[in-house]
Amino acid sequence: MWLVAVSVPLLPAIVLASRRYHVQLSSLCLRALGWVLRLLRRGGVCVGSTHSFVFSNCTHGKVDSVLETFDLYAETHPSLSIGPVIGEALDAVVKRVRPSRVLELGTHCGYSSVRLLRLLPPVGRLITVEMDPLTAELGEEVILVSGFKHHQFQVLTSSSAEAVPALRSHLEPDGSEGFNLVLMDHDPLLYLADLQALEREELLCRSGCSVLFIDRKRRAGGLRGILDHVRARSDSSCSVRTELPSLLEVFYQKERAEGEAEGI
Repeated sequence: MWLVAVSVPLLPAIVLASRRYHVQLSSLCLRALGWVLRLLRRGGVCVGSTHSFVFSNCTHGKVDSVLETFDLYAETHPSLSIGPVIGEALDAVVKRVRPSRVLELGTHCGYSSVRLLRLLPPVGRLITVEMDPLTAELGEEVILVSGFKHHQFQVLTSSSAEAVPALRSHLEPDGSEGFNLVLMDHDPLLYLADLQALEREELLCRSGCSVLFIDRKRRAGGLRGILDHVRARSDSSCSVRTELPSLLEVFYQKERAEGEAEGI
């Protein structure tokens, strides 16, 4: 009751302030709403808490220690890291493909970025795209803590829809053929649209490119749109290589001329 009595005399000032600063207040409310929605979509996962735990408990400069600390955190807290099971399947694909140019959509807190970078050759390079500025910043710090240098990777703070058309400029001159490996681990609802954008921009290396899709929630038909897209193609340059409950690999390769020797 006392709160109402105190608030009533302040109403004119509140109304005046809201009129004068309505643009700033609207912007602030929208930012707060966006933060809440991102938190809800992540199921209450706190990226800051993950980063703090990993940063404080890992051995800096030791890749294996960073990954093990991520896994330790995930044992008792909600986590966005793909974990060791999906991670080992990812490792197997990377070792088979042996990419030099990798694109990752969805940095999260840097777990899969570190996992990828540790298997790339000395001249290899990773570009990772993360829409949330704070997540991108914390993910980049984890990558650096793992011992990697800026010339080995680049973090782009952008939506995937905005990033894909501009990626060519980040690959030239040595990477004009495109990426050898693409990992999608952001919003599954965007997977098909982003795959089609990569196709249009010719960013999938013509000599061979594996595109990986993570479906950690294992929802029924979660990757159905991708499979339908691949099977609807009239050419033979696209095929499913690996299909697991949480991981789908689609392999792209330029069609070979008739009589040309086949090999992967």
